[in-house]
Amino acid sequence: MSPRTARIAGWALALLAIAAFASLGRWQLARMHQKQAVLDAVAATLEQRIARPLSAAADPDRARDYDWAAGEGGFLPGPAVLLDNQQRDGRPGVRVYRLFQPVGAAPLLVELGWLPVPPDRAMPQVAPIRGVQRVQGLLAPPPSAGLADATPAATGHGDLLAIRLDGAALPARLGVEALPPRVLKLDPDLPLGHARDLDVLPNTLPPEKHLGYAVQWFGLALAVLATALILTFRRRR
Repeated sequence: MSPRTARIAGWALALLAIAAFASLGRWQLARMHQKQAVLDAVAATLEQRIARPLSAAADPDRARDYDWAAGEGGFLPGPAVLLDNQQRDGRPGVRVYRLFQPVGAAPLLVELGWLPVPPDRAMPQVAPIRGVQRVQGLLAPPPSAGLADATPAATGHGDLLAIRLDGAALPARLGVEALPPRVLKLDPDLPLGHARDLDVLPNTLPPEKHLGYAVQWFGLALAVLATALILTFRRRR
């Protein structure tokens, strides 16, 4: 291979690597902006706390938006839904959901909080909540769906263990025709449920982490460019 051919091949490989690293950096920046927009929308909603009816959970036009909502009703009998692989303060656990029947609206899932799971993976038993309740909290899209099979499995206590809140698989197991596209993250100040917060990005990278990874990818692209330039001019000398 002649020096000129080697130089062209080397630059072709370098440019491919630079394009790949820059593309990954742009993707990380896009994820940063997406997540920051979510956090900004939630912060604005929590600052205003203008309560909408719980029926807003079924509004398809706001399926990816955030609203503060409140209303009365009761938790329906039946299994709780335990969302698996949920960490809190570095500890593994599940997030607990129960079906709530608001007055004059369709049933929706209410997040009651987080419970730890011991090393032997014995699922916690979730006590039913009886009587009329007034609930309030943040209407939000359910946690991001994964790629694995979302078919819920029954636990030893009769509850449902799921790896994501699948709107197609869960309704039949809960005895309803359909579920609204949003769930209610229960207000942490209410004396119901378990340890919880209004974090809408649990178990995922925050915006600043995506920014850090973007800087790393762009840094690698610059490093490849600098290396290619150094080798090119060194060979000429």
